[in-house]
Amino acid sequence: MGKIIALANQKGGVGKTTTTINLGASLAVLDQKVLIIDADPQANASSGLGINIREVKHSIYECIVDNVDPRIAIVPTAVEGLSIIPSHIDLVGAEIEMLSFDDRENVLNTILMQIKDDFDYILIDCSPSLGLITVNALTASDSVLIPVQCEYFALEGISKLLNTIKIIKSKLNPNLEIEGFLLTMYDSRLRLANQIYEEVKKHFREMVFTTVIQRNIKLSEAPSYGQPVVLYDPDSKGSLNHIQLAKELIDKNKKG
Repeated sequence: MGKIIALANQKGGVGKTTTTINLGASLAVLDQKVLIIDADPQANASSGLGINIREVKHSIYECIVDNVDPRIAIVPTAVEGLSIIPSHIDLVGAEIEMLSFDDRENVLNTILMQIKDDFDYILIDCSPSLGLITVNALTASDSVLIPVQCEYFALEGISKLLNTIKIIKSKLNPNLEIEGFLLTMYDSRLRLANQIYEEVKKHFREMVFTTVIQRNIKLSEAPSYGQPVVLYDPDSKGSLNHIQLAKELIDKNKKG
């Protein structure tokens, strides 16, 4: 039985997509079978894994709106064991089309239940809005991983997200847990980064991952080559951080 994890934070630019791509690839390198769901109309997770969005025939949009079998939409990536259901710009309109659906918050859940057993982990890259697609992602997920940027205003918006998670738990998905807070774009030379790390740790204690994702040029460059950093530069700090994160996640779920 696979575990479905949504990567969410309605604050943009915190490293959600970067984390989704590279955590997914790192889990696959560690012999896990992984599927990424690109639930963001910008489709950055798709292009960051080398998918030509213009050539995609079946995306998550067709699964949601046209009831296409999700198995048809799964595309393998250059990393063995890592696949993706790509996104499409049409996903912007899906929220409006879904308004007429019965049980519209559960559409993605119904889709993923068909394939959950085929994977060890399903990671959903959410868009930075708390619209109907993100509500669907949270309703379908077992847990939420929240990337937090080590910069000023980092904690801003987290309370809004936590409130949304609380509402979804009470109304739609009582089993939804917080997988953890992940500190991204960390620069140990900056006093501010260290202050934010301490603050997040103080607030959320053991819910904060031990692994911290450091600022890394290779990590920033990799998506433009359509590769996760573990392929682009396996020895880089960005690659090693994500492998460490994947190990931490696997260990945590073994214990859990």
